[in-house]
Amino acid sequence: MTGALNDLRVIELCTEAGAWAGKLLADMGADVIKVEPPTGSITRTYAPFYKDVPNPDRSLFYWHYNTSKRGITLDLTQAAGREAFRKLAATADVVIEDQPVGRMATWGLDYPDLSKDHPELIMTSITPFGRSGPRSSEQATDLTLLAGGGPAWSCGYDDHSLPPVRGGGNQGYQTGCHWAVVTTLVAVMHRDFTGEGQHLDVNMHAAQNVTTEAASYSWLVARDTVQRQTGRHASAIPSQPVQVLAGDGRYVTTGFAPRRPRQIRVLIDWLDEINLKEQFESWPLLEAGANLDHDITMQTIQEGGEEAMIFGAVRDSLVFIAEHVTAYEFFIGTQSRDMQCGIIYTPEDMIEDKHFIERGFPTPVEHPELGETFTYPGAPYRMPASPWQIYRRAPLLGEHTSEVLAEIGLADQESSLRTAGVIA
Repeated sequence: MTGALNDLRVIELCTEAGAWAGKLLADMGADVIKVEPPTGSITRTYAPFYKDVPNPDRSLFYWHYNTSKRGITLDLTQAAGREAFRKLAATADVVIEDQPVGRMATWGLDYPDLSKDHPELIMTSITPFGRSGPRSSEQATDLTLLAGGGPAWSCGYDDHSLPPVRGGGNQGYQTGCHWAVVTTLVAVMHRDFTGEGQHLDVNMHAAQNVTTEAASYSWLVARDTVQRQTGRHASAIPSQPVQVLAGDGRYVTTGFAPRRPRQIRVLIDWLDEINLKEQFESWPLLEAGANLDHDITMQTIQEGGEEAMIFGAVRDSLVFIAEHVTAYEFFIGTQSRDMQCGIIYTPEDMIEDKHFIERGFPTPVEHPELGETFTYPGAPYRMPASPWQIYRRAPLLGEHTSEVLAEIGLADQESSLRTAGVIA
């Protein structure tokens, strides 16, 4: 483990809600030890499975969320399992858990218990509504977090007779996990300067609410309710549609049309290159825009007049070009001309795109137990001074139990712990 966090040991006691936080830390080099019950995490039962064969070690869901971690089993309902966890936590910098409120205290493994002899320990608790407050005992799912916290309201289509759309891929849980990782790393910095650990209370509902872009503060400041819009930011004031069908029947996003004269000149040249200039009836307005001695502003667009007409022609020219080329040609054409436009990709398209490949996004991960290598999604961010990588595939059930027990001085108890069912 050579990443920026390779001096950190993290104990992860999480299922689907908090596993992403552990993965983010592990793929940056932290020694993340995932603790599961002897029967394995519930997420090992989540489909799809490799070759459609249900097996605790073949869940693709589990594979994705647990890369670079080590894995052990401990039955925390047994006293011996809890004692082993205490010994393990005593060697750690951080404990991350997403257990129901009160469970860690019932087990005697909460922050006051673990920090008594280890004051430098940082514990990060990820719960639906925080550890305290009137909703602390409520349960939640990824869907209810996105709906109740606000993001779902902003996602969907211009046709508001259709319901809001939930973002896929466990975005609710992942939003909470990102806040958990950021606050954990801040706490690590604080500890490095002060020697003090602390308990972090991550409220996933609150994490959604502060991650709604303009929605929350539009209401809090101006009492405006944003409305969802197809392929663009939710807004209290409707904006122009940006999603159009390209010439090959695939969708592209035209983005916010250029407002600088030099960019408008680029559009004119592009129309000329693909022999469409004479077919675009509003090209004289483009010429007028290219000859302006200033940028078109949002204020002049809202005021109407000639510059508003020019801006409309610029936007229409993008739609016109898109309708006459393939989606990929439009995507590359706009990007290479310094315009913020895009293509609507399927996951398969994205992983196969040569630009993503060049950036190293498709990541090969070996599975020696299967004799195969699989392609995984790559880094969620690029930081040249803090390189990211997947160090190993997700752990098999109990794969590192013996190894970790030896590290915490319990190797001589492994046989008895296994006989008692404390470990698998």
